[in-house]
Amino acid sequence: MDLLNQNSFYEFTIILMLAAILGAIGQLLRQPLIVVFIALGILVGPTGLNLVSSTDKITLLSDLGIAILLFVVGLKLDLNLIRSMGKVALMTGLGQVIFTSVFGFVIGLALGYTPLVSLYIAVALTFSSTIIIVKLLSDKKEIDSLHGQIAIGFLIVQDLVVVFMMIFLKALDNNTGEQLLYNMLGMVGRGLGIFVAIGLLMIYVIPRLVQYLARSQELLVLFAIAWAVAVASGSEYLGFSREVGAFVAGVSLASTQYRNVISGRLVSIRDFLLLFFFIHLGLHLNLQLIGDQVVPALLFSLFVLVGNPLIVMVIMGLMGYRKRTSFLAGLTVAQISEFSLIFASLGMTLGHISPQIVGLVTLVGLITIGLSTYMIIYSHPLFALLSPVLGIFERDIIAEEENQVRQDARFDIILFGLGRFGSNIALELKKHGYKVLAVDFDPKLIRFWQKENMAAQYGDMEDPELAQQLPICHAKAVISSIADVQLNQSLIRMLRHLNYKGKVAVTAHRAADAFLLQEEDKNVQVLLPFSDAAETVIKKLFFPADTSMVIKR
Repeated sequence: MDLLNQNSFYEFTIILMLAAILGAIGQLLRQPLIVVFIALGILVGPTGLNLVSSTDKITLLSDLGIAILLFVVGLKLDLNLIRSMGKVALMTGLGQVIFTSVFGFVIGLALGYTPLVSLYIAVALTFSSTIIIVKLLSDKKEIDSLHGQIAIGFLIVQDLVVVFMMIFLKALDNNTGEQLLYNMLGMVGRGLGIFVAIGLLMIYVIPRLVQYLARSQELLVLFAIAWAVAVASGSEYLGFSREVGAFVAGVSLASTQYRNVISGRLVSIRDFLLLFFFIHLGLHLNLQLIGDQVVPALLFSLFVLVGNPLIVMVIMGLMGYRKRTSFLAGLTVAQISEFSLIFASLGMTLGHISPQIVGLVTLVGLITIGLSTYMIIYSHPLFALLSPVLGIFERDIIAEEENQVRQDARFDIILFGLGRFGSNIALELKKHGYKVLAVDFDPKLIRFWQKENMAAQYGDMEDPELAQQLPICHAKAVISSIADVQLNQSLIRMLRHLNYKGKVAVTAHRAADAFLLQEEDKNVQVLLPFSDAAETVIKKLFFPADTSMVIKR
């Protein structure tokens, strides 16, 4: 047993060293770490160097990483946002599943596959990887954006659909029609039971328990991990997926005042454990099963990469969303999921499809995951390139989340960013009687400030059409509270292009960033929150009577 444990330790040592080396090479070549880690899984797996025998341990760490990832996603959502995004999530999620299933089935028949095999392939193509998309959106800091929230919503819908499909197949294989109906009704009942139980705990138990545990941050984080894993395990035991359970566990803590503390502490743990998820995915991509499936795999991959985003854009356009929001959300379904591989494996186990079809789905997964990762990472340049032809997806109606003020509306100040710094600026300006229009890409913040009777609308500083959405020409000043050099440089250039004559102030956290912004335009005022706060503290401590004293930086 000691020798076995030592072998496992040596294996993990090799895997982690290779991950660090390949990750560094990937970063040097500007390749996404997700693709690098999947390649690492193939390299150390049975089709590569065959270095891994402790697959059960890697699987366990992978499952923990998935649970914590979805838990953190749920932790960042609140019930109001879930209710507001429910309609678009349901419509796009189900619409994309139906579209991909129908057309994928037709393509399968056209390629000469039997109806049953075509059905399996079509259904496998409908599911997108929630884990990969959440990781990419988190890395790009777009998880809280409007398109990010919509994407998470319809990916969760997809996860629920795949759970229903897998239960249906298992029931269909061994049961009569009456038994199948009984099993489906039982699953619905169990699902309602989970939500009722979690709801009661959220009202009567969780707030008090979390407040007590928060006396020790270490204990609070330990409880959060235990809660995520426990609900995920309970969900799987009752016939649902771990992902859904972990997500619900996060949502149950999202209304507590400690969610930011928990989320911040779990980020590093999440990123480390997700390494094993991607390695696990690579380990199970059996390239030996591919054989003569290359041409069909390329055709199905093209269908997924193009068809899935198109149907999402069509549905969201009909619901009143702008082409940019629809495009960025649509790109998230341009790949198939690890669930697709599980689904295909289940079909092989039941004797419905052959190992070659599993190889086909595997190759489609490898192609679409790799290419869609690049598409999402470079989504903004892609949109800028395709924007002229994407107008066909927009309609005259406007979704509530994207309502905009009139171009002839008059505001004294247009403020970008409603984080802690931006919200304090907004309150101070409002206190002094200024009419402020606040712009942010987080729909939660927009709703909050609208309820506080402040003019606020959705907007993204990376949007090339931002100038057309705002009444900038009438404003006396434009302020950015977002400390991102590239975004602020883009804002300055946009205002210069508009020949804007008012005052402009942007934010920087470092002196080097401030220098770059001043180089962009000498007339721009650069706000340095940390430096200014330190200066104010020194004035209050040592020069309370001399308000004219200025301390040089």
